[in-house]
Amino acid sequence: MDKKKVLIITYYWPPAGGPGVQRWLKFVKYLPEFNIEPIVFCPENPNYPLVDESLASEVSTTITIIKQPIKEPYKLASVFSKKSKTISKGIIPAEKKQSLIEKAMLYVRGNYFIPDARKNWVKPSVSFLLDYIKTNAIETIITTGPPHSLHLIGLQLQKELHIKWITDFRDPWTTIGYHKQLRLTEASKAKHKALEHEVLNTADKIIVTSNNTKLEFQELTKQPITVITNGYDIENVSTPKLDTKFSISHIGSLLSKRNPEVLWNVLKSLVDEEEGFLEDLEINFVGAVSDSVLKTIEHYKLNRFVKNRGYVSHKEAIVYQKKSQILLLVEIDSEDTKAIIPGKLFEYMVSQRPIIALGPEASDVETILKTTNTGDYFGYNDNSALKTVIKKHYSDFKNGNLKTNAINLQNYSRKHLTKVLSKLL
Repeated sequence: MDKKKVLIITYYWPPAGGPGVQRWLKFVKYLPEFNIEPIVFCPENPNYPLVDESLASEVSTTITIIKQPIKEPYKLASVFSKKSKTISKGIIPAEKKQSLIEKAMLYVRGNYFIPDARKNWVKPSVSFLLDYIKTNAIETIITTGPPHSLHLIGLQLQKELHIKWITDFRDPWTTIGYHKQLRLTEASKAKHKALEHEVLNTADKIIVTSNNTKLEFQELTKQPITVITNGYDIENVSTPKLDTKFSISHIGSLLSKRNPEVLWNVLKSLVDEEEGFLEDLEINFVGAVSDSVLKTIEHYKLNRFVKNRGYVSHKEAIVYQKKSQILLLVEIDSEDTKAIIPGKLFEYMVSQRPIIALGPEASDVETILKTTNTGDYFGYNDNSALKTVIKKHYSDFKNGNLKTNAINLQNYSRKHLTKVLSKLL
């Protein structure tokens, strides 16, 4: 029986680093086991904000990968300002602290590049893929965003070829938190809404990564929506010895609005009150950290406990996860972020280390932690409850008994999730 050919249109692909690349890298890995032949279309010369060369080894040599050139404004902008690189990573300073150059760049990015800075890749991609799809008898295409401009490639291809088109939203579109920081005019906001509406009501099927996003999109379209979360894979990394310090580690970017002052306050009080805490505490940051976060930590006199590790490869990040005493997950305290489920959550869950998560009420993260028994979730005002849990974890650490008892993790394995995807295809 011939395998069904599926064309996957993605911006992030190895050597891109960060969570954006993991989802489809793993789907492509397992789809052939379900009688589906994935063909990947991605940029030839992208301007990835993070690079992880080690991920290239995970790409099967039997997979067809097509690449086409892309022109991106960040390359030109970087000639004039180093700020472009941090903005492309999503690290946007608080408005009061933005320079004139940063304000101008955000205005241009928000109003001249709709839906995003990769919009100029749409027309040449459509032109190339029209012939490729016909020649190779492809019946189904998948576009994954952000960047949401890639959905416009799918939109045009479907109009031209009447091909089956599935959209994959790793994050929401117009309600994602950083939209409010792009200095959008009313006309630009309306254009985003119109494009979002057209994509959601034209695609044959829609995939989202969270129940909250599904609820949001159900208000905008009657097209079928399926939740397929991100997940974990079995990593070929030996389990290291646990840290001898009471280490609290955050893996990934910690942006200015992800600054849980309640946590720094609790840790400062425990340093002052709890015997031995001063000698044992270590705070690890593995990834980019906003200056405003570091300044807040300094305000609470915790900077001496901080180990700023910077960006590391995915395999190194897994090692940090496995050897840390506690894993920290922080989301912006906003209604807009209830639907955001960071990809690292699932790797955290199989690291067998307790998770402390902070974010908005009624988030998908809170539900997942409860149903898997992998950690505790707190709001930004849960000072007393957070302090109680950290004290309990510290006591267990001193007694050599700090661990988790996870359940239902198999529902989030990459292979199981790919099986769910294969049924849609």
